Amino acid sequence: MSEITHETSAAHPPPEVETVHSHRIACDGGEGALGHPRVWLSIDPAKGWVECGYCDKRFVYAEG
Repeated sequence: MSEITHETSAAHPPPEVETVHSHRIACDGGEGALGHPRVWLSIDPAKGWVECGYCDKRFVYAEG
C-alpha cells in the first residue's frame, strides 16, 4: 500500500495539527460519514511529522 503525503508551505499551514506518541498512526478525517477512507501513516523519525494526503492534517511525533 502506498502512502499519500505531501508538504505544505509556510503560506498554507496545515488545517489541523495533532501531537501523537506513536510513529504509526491512522487518519480517517475524523468526521464520520463526512470524513475520508482510513489511511495508515508512518512518521519518519528524522522528520518528526507526517501529513495526511486526504485532509492535510499534520501529525507531529512527541516522545513520552
